[in-house]
Amino acid sequence: MSSTSQAQKSGAAAAHPDHLGHVIFIAAAAAMGGFLFGYDSSVINGAVEAIRDRYDIGSAALAQVIAIALIGCAIGAATAGRIADRIGRIRCMQISAVLFTVSAVGSALPFALYDLAFWRIVGGFAIGMASVIGPAYIAEVAPPAYRGRLGSFQQAAIVIGIAISQLVNWGLLNAAGGDQRGKLMGLEAWQVMLGVMVIPAVLYGLLSFAIPESPRFLISVGKHERAQEILAEVEGDKIDLDARVAEIEHAMKSEHKSSFKDLLGGSFFFRPIVWVGIGLSVFQQFVGINVAFYYSSTLWQSVGVDPTDSFFYSFTTSIINIVGTVIAMIFVDRVGRKPLALIGSVGMVIGLGLEAWAFSFDLVDGKLPAAQGWTALIAAHVFVLFFALSWGVVVWVFLGEMFPNRIRAAALGVAASAQWIANWAITASFPSLADWNLSATYVIYTVFAALSIPFVLKYVKETKGKKLEEMG
Repeated sequence: MSSTSQAQKSGAAAAHPDHLGHVIFIAAAAAMGGFLFGYDSSVINGAVEAIRDRYDIGSAALAQVIAIALIGCAIGAATAGRIADRIGRIRCMQISAVLFTVSAVGSALPFALYDLAFWRIVGGFAIGMASVIGPAYIAEVAPPAYRGRLGSFQQAAIVIGIAISQLVNWGLLNAAGGDQRGKLMGLEAWQVMLGVMVIPAVLYGLLSFAIPESPRFLISVGKHERAQEILAEVEGDKIDLDARVAEIEHAMKSEHKSSFKDLLGGSFFFRPIVWVGIGLSVFQQFVGINVAFYYSSTLWQSVGVDPTDSFFYSFTTSIINIVGTVIAMIFVDRVGRKPLALIGSVGMVIGLGLEAWAFSFDLVDGKLPAAQGWTALIAAHVFVLFFALSWGVVVWVFLGEMFPNRIRAAALGVAASAQWIANWAITASFPSLADWNLSATYVIYTVFAALSIPFVLKYVKETKGKKLEEMG
């Protein structure tokens, strides 16, 4: 039997691992970084108005404090791939866990606005690392037939983190008598909200010691026997382990450590496939999804909803986010990545368009008219649902799968970094844009959702069912 046919046989056998439960545990543990990503990103929602009041700052300065974490995210995402190639995926997770812990403590006990901003940058760096390492690691340990569903664990963890942060915020706000600056445990309520993240951060660090290193990384540093042991764990011990290692090694033989220089080429600086990854990342953010998670409490209060109810609506939106993510996890390997992205784009256009219409009406006694208020609330949930069942999941799955092996780590880092820069642009601009014209702001997000449809149709290729060694 030829080495090619042996590799094909090993790949086919790998589609049905004997130890799927163990693989699920490994993917879930790695996705704990995604949970912290979601929690840390969204927990600030409960502190926005308290920070504005405590430090007496306007919308523009407030936006910079909220958005500055995303600068750290971009740096963390851009460097995580290189760090992972040098010291391994697991060590990266452990570094990220330490940074999450330090950031949580520092953010809960700031001396002034400037060091609160600094701790948010530290947390952002951890988020950026987690955004790269999670999907890359899961893609490398998951058998091809299950990779889409296991890859979607990252987004599932993110949305659960968002939901838990909103539930914790709501509970703490009620415990503080509805006052974000009310006293709890000797601190203001918003400080406790930010500090609670210590608990999942420590858990993430502990879980990183319970999961194995990526077989591809081990092969890249010559540890073939350990790589075989882990492949037996995740793909079953009935496969031809020598052939499977040979298949991975063959795909890596012509490769070198991916670097930024490897991404260059084509007519417009980067290789076309890198631009597609950047495009997916930018469209995911430019529809304004993170406005729903960073500013939703402030948004609802601005149209007349009282603070406690606004926190509750933020929580219900995050529950819809989970529902949509579960739908995507069910269908991402059945329907495919590309069809889900298109379905989601159409749904987002409808939801965002209705929000833009509702916000175009003048406030009456500080509130939207009843019909427009309910339309805005329902449309916001529709938008989040369609985002979650599509772009929220498939972009992370695409980014973990779509790049050739020789550039995967570096390309994923650039694409994720672009995502954080786009996220920063939306987050930093929203308070000022909302002060200018809330309806027009949502028209802008609607336009980007509409433009994502021709982008996917023309430039994005389906990756469903393909092995990582086939990409490129």
